[in-house]
Amino acid sequence: MNLVLAKVNETLFSGEAESVTLPGAEGELTVLGHHEPLITTLKAGTVIVRLGGELPDQTFAIQGGVLEVRADGATVIL
Repeated sequence: MNLVLAKVNETLFSGEAESVTLPGAEGELTVLGHHEPLITTLKAGTVIVRLGGELPDQTFAIQGGVLEVRADGATVIL
């Protein structure tokens, strides 16, 4: 899935990901490709981007934000 993780003036990650795990307001959630559309708030915690294959996971500490999941990917605004 196409994933964008961005602050107002900085893109932290933009590219293809196998999955992303985030600290949702109601608890931890993992988004895979072709996930149902969703918009939710995020709380402080760690975002884990899984790239798949032999590539290492990427982690990002966040203080909160918003997640939007669409048919073509996901966007996280911090």
